[in-house]
Amino acid sequence: MSVKYIVVPHKVPSKPDEPVAYYPRLKSRGEINLREIAKDISQESTVSPSDTMAVIESLLQNIPRYLAEGYIVKLGELGSFSLSIQAEGSDSPEKVNAAKIKRNKLHFRAGKIVRQMLKHIDYRKA
Repeated sequence: MSVKYIVVPHKVPSKPDEPVAYYPRLKSRGEINLREIAKDISQESTVSPSDTMAVIESLLQNIPRYLAEGYIVKLGELGSFSLSIQAEGSDSPEKVNAAKIKRNKLHFRAGKIVRQMLKHIDYRKA
């Protein structure tokens, strides 16, 4: 299995005198939705597509709740999800409050299975 890439020219706006450089960018094959994933899972197991969808739907309901409650959500060898924040600094601890938080970010840390897969990806020009 290979991931395709395209070649994209990129010129740095702050350096107009430098020549254009070319970079590879991944080319998406499209999207896959939960119903298709549930169908594939059901074909690889004894679980029906509707039962698989019910479990996936439950994960979709619970993972954001756990994150909002401050948990790191670990999904075994798939990986883990966690939240982080970006905030404005203060010159004293007393001045730190929630208003200083400017945005949050969702992080995914790949687990063992995903890391192994990433090591063996074959890239081909589209």
